Amino acid sequence: MGFGNWVQERLPISGESIRELTNEPVPNHLKRWWFVLGGTPAYLFMVQIVTGILLAFYYQPAPDTAYESIRYITEEASYGWYIRSLHKWAATLMVATVILHQMRVYFTGAYRKPRELNWMFGMLLLISTLTLGFTGYSLVYEQLSYWGATVGANIASLVPGIGDFMKTALLGGEVYNSRTLSRFYILHAAVLPVVMILLIAGHIAMIRIQGVTEFQFEDEPEDKPKTFNFWPDHVMTELMLGLFLMILLTVLATIAPADMGHKANPLVTPEIIKPEWFFYPMFRWLKLMSGTAAIISTGFIVFLMFIWPFVDALIRSKTRFKEASVYIGIFTVLVIVALTVWEAVAPH
Repeated sequence: MGFGNWVQERLPISGESIRELTNEPVPNHLKRWWFVLGGTPAYLFMVQIVTGILLAFYYQPAPDTAYESIRYITEEASYGWYIRSLHKWAATLMVATVILHQMRVYFTGAYRKPRELNWMFGMLLLISTLTLGFTGYSLVYEQLSYWGATVGANIASLVPGIGDFMKTALLGGEVYNSRTLSRFYILHAAVLPVVMILLIAGHIAMIRIQGVTEFQFEDEPEDKPKTFNFWPDHVMTELMLGLFLMILLTVLATIAPADMGHKANPLVTPEIIKPEWFFYPMFRWLKLMSGTAAIISTGFIVFLMFIWPFVDALIRSKTRFKEASVYIGIFTVLVIVALTVWEAVAPH
């Protein structure tokens, strides 16, 4: 008895049964490029996991060793600069694509009944992605990352009621100390990836159960098929997307590799302290208002984003402004872009 028959006897699965299981019809609009923004962060997250594991072989999360281990990865380890640069650029693009995906879902109304819960999962994924970016940025133990982590912990302390606890839990004490980096590392390399995997699994499961929101565009003829096959059409599209992303990441890693700043010095506060670009709006918002007011207003905005499907349903049922969410979304995006640009160009 051959090996194939041996496997078939124990796992009676045929190619035909696999095709029947996976070859579900896919809405035709997924052929348009802006509808692949859901799969793009998943690819980038996989790149993050693989490159993160490789970096973990060398990284040492302690104040006395972190910077030197990053320097060794960047300057001495074989292809270390490339792996670190892939990790950095995949993180940057992942944040950008998660934001763009959430915007696409919002402006197409794909969060409406019965997909309210999946929108909330998307919001949790967005927050987890931003937190991954913050903790990863803090691991390098450069001047900006050290003081950025310190400022971030101080901002957390402004949260009413639990702020001091959050700061102490994050830093492992009242101030940045020898235990802080290991806490950031555990959050970045263990806790948050597990949370992300669970959220992604739940997100995909609900998409499979509910199906993808179907859209009909004006330029599509009425007699055109509204679906296409998952295999091989959609699978090949996703594979091409993955290939494009790897080429793009390689180009970015080669042209603009991750560099090394000055080692963290707790005794010298830099003249300019800036977070990563995706925190620019909040950083500028904090400068425009008192700390507590900024935190409370930010928390309210995030809460409103979480429950927006229900707010939108209330607006649509109680008023004549059926598409008010579109105009609210446009205004919000303009404000976020304005705050980001303001923080990027403002003198410090």
